Amino acid sequence: MLNNKSQSGLFFVFVAVFFWGILPIPLKLSGEFIDPVTLTWFRFFVAFLVTFLLQHFTGKTTEFNRLKYSDWIKLSLAALFSIGNYVTFVYSLDHLSPGQAQLNFQTSPFFLAFGGMLFFKEKLKPIQMTCFASLALGLMLFFYPYLNISLKPSVDIWLGILIVQFSVISWTCYTLLQKSILQNLSPNNILLFIYGFGVVAMLPFCDLERFSTMHHNQWLIALFCAFNTLVAYGCFAQSIKYIPTTQVGSMIALTPIISFLSTFWVTYLGWWPEVIKGDELDILTFIGIALVVLSVIGIQLLPLLMIKNHFL
Repeated sequence: MLNNKSQSGLFFVFVAVFFWGILPIPLKLSGEFIDPVTLTWFRFFVAFLVTFLLQHFTGKTTEFNRLKYSDWIKLSLAALFSIGNYVTFVYSLDHLSPGQAQLNFQTSPFFLAFGGMLFFKEKLKPIQMTCFASLALGLMLFFYPYLNISLKPSVDIWLGILIVQFSVISWTCYTLLQKSILQNLSPNNILLFIYGFGVVAMLPFCDLERFSTMHHNQWLIALFCAFNTLVAYGCFAQSIKYIPTTQVGSMIALTPIISFLSTFWVTYLGWWPEVIKGDELDILTFIGIALVVLSVIGIQLLPLLMIKNHFL
């Protein structure tokens, strides 16, 4: 049976993965009226305001007073890596299709697991390593319709792949730095600093005039994107406080499946047919989904079952 910390960690990371999974739909809709950098700035701005009010009125902002110089350096680096992840992934779409970009981003669970073993001395049991191998196979089967890169990829495609991998490394570094500061600063205060840093850093590159031309529905889409950032990153920050990064990384692999299924549901209902296009489901896709889900369950639960049996 899972202990309270594991239950809390899995709950928080699942909420984060769910919100990240449905995010591509409002992001796709937002592309009709606002550029990615300005939207990202708005998402950070709203998240900063809400988080600041929450932390200020609960008296939690005093935590910053006890930070050392090294902690401020880590915070600043985490903020830079977070912004780098946001921006570079968007620009990779100039060189790759969304499917190819998502496929290449799925190296992130493996980078995160490796980082957890390297910096936090986390260990993978043999059964977990087997599950990670089946996880990789499941992701390949899930994304096989997008594997239309020729035997001799163009320079443009290679550039897109390199940009995505830079985005993955940025996200991994952000996550590992965030985890390393958790002993001195609460997850919400870490995010408060990152949001504030992002608001200032991205402001010179924003087109604020776009907000004056947005109508009611467009404001709802932009606000949902901001709310998504607040919930997803808040829950993700809490999750790495309770469970190892190896387990968090495996759960992240569920994100594209939730994206795929939510897109399928939206197209089935006939919402926004001019913008949102669905994909065909076939037997290999279903096998890939099943492998990913079973692998994630194995990584999360099998070690705990082995420990339980050991004491029986």
